[in-house]
Amino acid sequence: MKTTQTQLRCDVLVAGGGPAGVSCALAAARCGSKTILCQDRPVLGGNASSEVRMHIVGANGMSEGLPLERESREGGIVEEIRLNQCVRNPQRSPSMMDLELYDLCRQEPNLELMLNTTVTQAKANGRQIESITAKRPSTNDRFEISAQIFVDCTGDGTLGYLAGAAFSMGRESQAEYSESLAPISGDKKTLGSTLLFQARRYPVPMPFSAPPWARSFSAESLKFRPFGRPGGDLNLEYGFWWLEWGGELDTIKDNEIIRDELLAALMGVWDFIKNHSEVDAENWALEWCGFLPGKRESRRFIGLHMLTESDLMQNRAFQDAIATGGWPIDTHPPGGIDAVDEPPCDQRPVPHLYDIPLSSCLSKDFDNLMFAGRNISATHIAFASTRVMATCSAVGQGVGTAAAYTIQRKTVLPDLPSDSESVFRIRQQLLRDDVMLLGCQNKDPRDLARKASVEASSELSNGPANAVIDGWTRALRSPDSNPALMPIGAPPDRFPDGTHRWISDPAQGFPAWISLSWQNQVAIGTIELTFDTGLHRLLTLSMADGYTERMHWGEPQPETIRDYAIEANIDGYWETILEVQSNYQRRRHHRLMQPIETSSVRIQVYNTNGIDHARLLEIRAYPPGSDGPFLA
Repeated sequence: MKTTQTQLRCDVLVAGGGPAGVSCALAAARCGSKTILCQDRPVLGGNASSEVRMHIVGANGMSEGLPLERESREGGIVEEIRLNQCVRNPQRSPSMMDLELYDLCRQEPNLELMLNTTVTQAKANGRQIESITAKRPSTNDRFEISAQIFVDCTGDGTLGYLAGAAFSMGRESQAEYSESLAPISGDKKTLGSTLLFQARRYPVPMPFSAPPWARSFSAESLKFRPFGRPGGDLNLEYGFWWLEWGGELDTIKDNEIIRDELLAALMGVWDFIKNHSEVDAENWALEWCGFLPGKRESRRFIGLHMLTESDLMQNRAFQDAIATGGWPIDTHPPGGIDAVDEPPCDQRPVPHLYDIPLSSCLSKDFDNLMFAGRNISATHIAFASTRVMATCSAVGQGVGTAAAYTIQRKTVLPDLPSDSESVFRIRQQLLRDDVMLLGCQNKDPRDLARKASVEASSELSNGPANAVIDGWTRALRSPDSNPALMPIGAPPDRFPDGTHRWISDPAQGFPAWISLSWQNQVAIGTIELTFDTGLHRLLTLSMADGYTERMHWGEPQPETIRDYAIEANIDGYWETILEVQSNYQRRRHHRLMQPIETSSVRIQVYNTNGIDHARLLEIRAYPPGSDGPFLA
């Protein structure tokens, strides 16, 4: 069959469909840019897909926060995905995560999804990438795709590498960036890759015989690698993140060798657990094992700013911050499972949540190349924290939003980090889209709610009605820097105290209401609401039973308002503008079918998904025709 060549054009080309790429593409498309997402696999999700099955973790670490005090779970697109999975995928099927991401992309009118399509060439002219070539062997198709902005979310940095962008690979020395956690001498070693597995317990014994090529393990060789411990992510149903190897090889070029060795190690570890360890695994049997290595590290681009250990540990404030991190600096021995005398990881908590700047996502070599995910411009030590998937998703959303802004305003990418007006507009849009940003308060002049007076049927002292227009949408302040307090919060000088939400009096019951009023009539075309979804709580799709038991999984979060109505005072009478039932999402954007002229709007809350009172973090209201992305 003859190969068909097709020329395509878009505003933003995103290569790579993991959490960073999906979030980047969705953000760019939702902000109005014609976007193409090329993914070289048949499913989306990267390491979170059914092909790898790693659970998504991020700034909130692996511990619960404090209700109404420390809410470090990411918002934005990754929160939308997590909440959808929690309600729509109570059975915790990995394939339903694939379908969720596919559905989000397919429903977005500005986004064209191209699965099984691999970027193979990049054509550059000076400091501009003009086009990329992508091939889809399954259909004998070859595409030449032109774009204004190219975003590399491939993890391995494939697009940027093909264009000739500078990158690093391996560990920097302590002296290079003054990093105390770096090795004394730099090298080409990286974190290794992992193959996960899933096992199930049956009512009868399930024998297992290892294949002849399986490796052999003993209690001595696994003395630092715990397993068979119910209650966490170390039980038998999920596999082991520490089943890692390949960090002393080239994790790109040697990926097939790494896959084969990991399979041999997986079979050997299971053989030891089943047939030789003290774990009662007689009735356990393998149900699935991965064949696609979950890769942690490969190329990292060199951008306008190199994020370093001190940026994280000293909580450097960046004017151009587009995302927030907080996972510990989590390094692993490059030898992986062969490093039998070393613990499988060394986790150094960061004292506070930290900024990730746009300048670490912009190429120093090309004026229209961006990157998001584990390949951003960061040292090995800083990358060891930013690499986790919820953080990658947040960076992807920030990059996609910045890309759309650049195209709409006809600005130049390298100038953005120092352009305070542009950065302000991008950050305000990210905040409106519920992205967690330190020190960023709603100052959108188009938002009519900021000029309204607020009343409510009742309120508590720690949840005043006026909080819905205070410009903050979570409780995040951490009064100290005790790393034992996980998840961590914001530095004391970068986030104000308070719950930052209206809390109705439980004694008053339902319905409860809150209203915005203006001295004169205003025209409203859009109303946006932000609800409480328990951001202090762990929440992510996981195959680990013990980890999932620590979540509120399989139904909406109990704090979230379920049934509500939006009413407007028209000629002295309250009229219902719209009603919503069975809500479970955090952010709801209501574009009214007909704009209204009113001096007051009211949110009537009829019920929640569990708790006995109403909580609402923010109300925004926009005039007709002025609710589009970015400030004028």
